[in-house]
Amino acid sequence: MNEGTRILGVPRLPGPPRPPLSEHARAEAQRLMARYPEPRSALLPMLYLVQADHGFVSREGVREIAQMLGLTPAEVTAVATFYTMYKREPMGRWLVSVCTQPPCALRGANQIRDAIQQECGIGNGGTTEDGMISIEEVECLCICDGAPVVGINYENYENLTPESAVELIRALRAGETPPKPARGDVPAPHDETHRELAGLNQKDREEAGA
Repeated sequence: MNEGTRILGVPRLPGPPRPPLSEHARAEAQRLMARYPEPRSALLPMLYLVQADHGFVSREGVREIAQMLGLTPAEVTAVATFYTMYKREPMGRWLVSVCTQPPCALRGANQIRDAIQQECGIGNGGTTEDGMISIEEVECLCICDGAPVVGINYENYENLTPESAVELIRALRAGETPPKPARGDVPAPHDETHRELAGLNQKDREEAGA
């Protein structure tokens, strides 16, 4: 069978090979599984955990959590390829989500998207060579009164212009801490963000690493 295409009839996850999950991630996985009466119910948060550890939902991560949850790799892959929040290529430290739906588009979102892509030298779905920025175009970020809106690791920045958006991207690439948005928290880097999305708070992460 060709290495690139299918596992048990389900499309393979692309991307470069990764090592096994870290010991820390495995300990966090056990904490997640313990919250549910059936281990398989922890599948969605554990996919976030793989993204935190590997930078995307890797084939190796799929195999490991399938074994832990008593599922087949095909069952795990089917879920990972259904939901858009699970990424199947390595992601940057900061995921930049540009809304281009009508409320944002009418206030300049397309120009913001173009300015960000030009600044980074990549298109939609791409990641910069320095591994700092990934760009995606999204349907809606749900604060239309603040249009145009750009998300940074799922925290939203409102009323941007092409110039202010590019300033934000330059600060991220320079390693600066993002400013606090008008609503929400300061964005956390990729691994911290996806551990939070998995439902692991700071205490969980510290105890898993102890």
